[in-house]
Amino acid sequence: MHAFFGGLTGLLVCSIPLFWIFMHYKYRNRKPTGFTEDESRQLQELLDIADSMADRIKTLESILDAESPDWRDQHGKE
Repeated sequence: MHAFFGGLTGLLVCSIPLFWIFMHYKYRNRKPTGFTEDESRQLQELLDIADSMADRIKTLESILDAESPDWRDQHGKE
């Protein structure tokens, strides 16, 4: 079980900065200026991926909450 939380921690550590960057640009300015049409399309695809990742993280956390309600406390003590 410890290896599972270690892997989950690694996944979160890698994905949270990426998620923050995408969300920053998503909400900073809804209408990108100075981007080409292709760049705007690519940015929208990345934002969609970030939204999907956020949903997956919420799902994983809800599963962990259901199966091991004190997982957050255990992780903080390591």
